[in-house]
Amino acid sequence: MPFEELKARLSVVWSSAPWENVSPHLAPVHEHLARVLDPRSGLRWLDVGTGTGALALLAARGGADVTGVDLAPGLIDTARRLAAEEGLEVTFEVGDAEALPVEDSTFAAVSSAMGVIFAPDHAAAAGELARVCEPGGRIAFSAWRDGACFFPVCQKYSPPPEPGQGDSMAWGKEDYAERMLGADFDLSFEEGDAPIEAESGEAMWELMASSSGPFKARVAALEPKRLDDFHREFVGLLEAHRANGEISLPAPYLLVTGTRR
Repeated sequence: MPFEELKARLSVVWSSAPWENVSPHLAPVHEHLARVLDPRSGLRWLDVGTGTGALALLAARGGADVTGVDLAPGLIDTARRLAAEEGLEVTFEVGDAEALPVEDSTFAAVSSAMGVIFAPDHAAAAGELARVCEPGGRIAFSAWRDGACFFPVCQKYSPPPEPGQGDSMAWGKEDYAERMLGADFDLSFEEGDAPIEAESGEAMWELMASSSGPFKARVAALEPKRLDDFHREFVGLLEAHRANGEISLPAPYLLVTGTRR
């Protein structure tokens, strides 16, 4: 299986920071996915790239029988803790979106909130979504639109992708989703926005640098001059979207829904 070294690194990087501090900024995405898939008693639900479990817990509160899978053991440990604190019964497992640790045709609902799009082998991840979703079942996942949020600045200061690694932003294009999934699913699309709101650009920088594993690793790897430039551009972008004393940076996304044939 390709990209094993990359995924091993990502597992460690994502486990290195408390993502649950950032996850609330994705609440509009989680709520959108929950509305589309409609959690209810007895619904077998798989959340792929569950992170610290925000969407999985939302589905469980609605009565669904939920399993959450993520590549990072540290995030899964946190998800289990958060579920226990609420008294929710959710199965959380460490696993790869390109080789999910579940049986064929097991779930009636399969979700992913900005998770599966980051699997490096897009064809493998798409195949897994089809494999685990039962006939007539539904998938729903979100993908950032090109240029959304602060990603253009972050990409400018990120290392180049591995040879052959898929671009996560490609999933935010309808024609690409159709090409990857259209043979197995009848697809539909919805627009969404999860604007980044913050007291200041500096506050958002500090949150990301302390609580997002990949962002933290990027900051640690940059030499001082590049880090200063990154810091300045990131904060400047946020502050350019200040109005009436508040910052709101648009973060448009595509929500892809599919019914398994």
